[in-house]
Amino acid sequence: MITVLGSINMDLIATTERLPQPGETVAGSNFATAAGGKGANQALAACRAGSAVHMVGAVGEDGFAAPALALLDDAKVDLSAVAHVTDPTGTALILVGGTGENMIAVVAGANGTVSTAQAEAAVEAMKTGDILMLQLEIPAETVETALNAARAKGIQTVINTAPLTGDAARLARLADIVVANETEFELLAGSPIPDAAARQEMLKKLHAETGQTYVVTLGGDGVVAIRDGEVIAAEGLKIEPVDTVGAGDTFCGYLAASLEQGLDFAKALRRAAVAGSLACLSRGAQPSIPPAGAVDARV
Repeated sequence: MITVLGSINMDLIATTERLPQPGETVAGSNFATAAGGKGANQALAACRAGSAVHMVGAVGEDGFAAPALALLDDAKVDLSAVAHVTDPTGTALILVGGTGENMIAVVAGANGTVSTAQAEAAVEAMKTGDILMLQLEIPAETVETALNAARAKGIQTVINTAPLTGDAARLARLADIVVANETEFELLAGSPIPDAAARQEMLKKLHAETGQTYVVTLGGDGVVAIRDGEVIAAEGLKIEPVDTVGAGDTFCGYLAASLEQGLDFAKALRRAAVAGSLACLSRGAQPSIPPAGAVDARV
């Protein structure tokens, strides 16, 4: 079982020929809504990867709540610990440019109410062999409570240090597995990392200090990680991206699910990288998450 403690959003997505500069207005060519939120995205990815998933979070009592949960519900993710509160359901305002790159503004809404009590209850319900997965779109104190409770209980934890916050470096030190993109990894390192060689040396340095597993996603260049003293790299697929919004969350969900299912780390890393690549081939964070069959056929 994978427990995901995190955000649940409704994504409002506009497609443009290119992303605007500050103060500039550009014409949009398409608009769509899709369920999102880093927590919900990762929960759905882990479920589509073949694991049983328990989602812990909050939505509002508004018109966005049901559609924000619809794909999770259809996939049979356990939603019994999702609270319904008076704050509005979280939203993400997304611009997708012609090259597939994106700009995102997130309004926390109900996600800001996810409590330490929910975190404690979630970990209390977990069993040996379960994995707890977290991100940073809910209050930092809730994430910290969950990580400390999981460590006390011997539950393996995975944290995705996104979105980048001032608490990311501190909270990352409490997890067993840390997943970061290149920019986030520089924050964790505390210094600029100019090239691949410097990145590998920093991975070794942080791993020696903490013993944690670090995973750095590199977009089209795949992923590099360190675990048990070994640096491991994995490639995704060579693709022409349509929309990169869900790629990172798909990677995280597939990585956690693959480990929970007993794959060795190198194989789990490759499977997650392939899944992240496939998620770039269609639009929307959750609709783009590929099923396990499509991923395993390409690994």
